[in-house]
Amino acid sequence: MKKRILVVENNKEILDVIAIVLEQAGYEYRLYTNEKNIFEQVIQFEPDAILLDIVQPTIEGTELCRKIKAAEGTTHIPVIVLSTHPKIEKVKEVCADEVIAKPFDIDFLLETLDDQIA
Repeated sequence: MKKRILVVENNKEILDVIAIVLEQAGYEYRLYTNEKNIFEQVIQFEPDAILLDIVQPTIEGTELCRKIKAAEGTTHIPVIVLSTHPKIEKVKEVCADEVIAKPFDIDFLLETLDDQIA
């Protein structure tokens, strides 16, 4: 059975690249360009991991990440944050299982996914 990845990325070009990478790596995936109704999608899709774009490591910026990690049915799902923010490591202290700075190396992205899903 294919591993499932849910991706929330507001940059369409980056989302397209991630789709190609996940497809070639054999993952099943769902792509979203915003966080609207995402928590419901997480519940329905039951992903093995989530790639989440966070612009700012603020309370508002990390709200979805914190909600996923706090909810009983989703707390076990690894959340890997993608961001261009220079202090994105702070998100790891708040809610993320791992953080990947943009621009990211494709091999590193896949290694991180494999590590978090294993």
